[in-house]
Amino acid sequence: MLNSLDSGRRVALRIIVLQLFVATVAGCAFMLRGPREAWAAALGAGIVALGTALLSMRAFAKLGSGGFVLGRLLSGMVLKWIAILGGLFVILVQFKLPPSAAIAGLMAAYAVNLLAFRFKG
Repeated sequence: MLNSLDSGRRVALRIIVLQLFVATVAGCAFMLRGPREAWAAALGAGIVALGTALLSMRAFAKLGSGGFVLGRLLSGMVLKWIAILGGLFVILVQFKLPPSAAIAGLMAAYAVNLLAFRFKG
């Protein structure tokens, strides 16, 4: 085994914390355009952090056979996408917040995933 379960949990926690930090930064950056844009950007990035948390809780719950772990990973991915798409629906349709700011926050939080494995820490 290349990585332990605890190592995966630590990496997932680091990514979630960084995504929440990016949500805060995006909200502060969009505050220049107004409070509605700031909330949209922060919530857009926040739903990505929520989805990542759901995925990691499901995927790193416990060990098992290969098929069992793969099933937990796939169900975690489904939960993540339900949370993200549902959250985006709430942000855009229920709260009627600006879509460009919400998508910018969402993309900024996803950039954390791209950069997380480039730096060893």
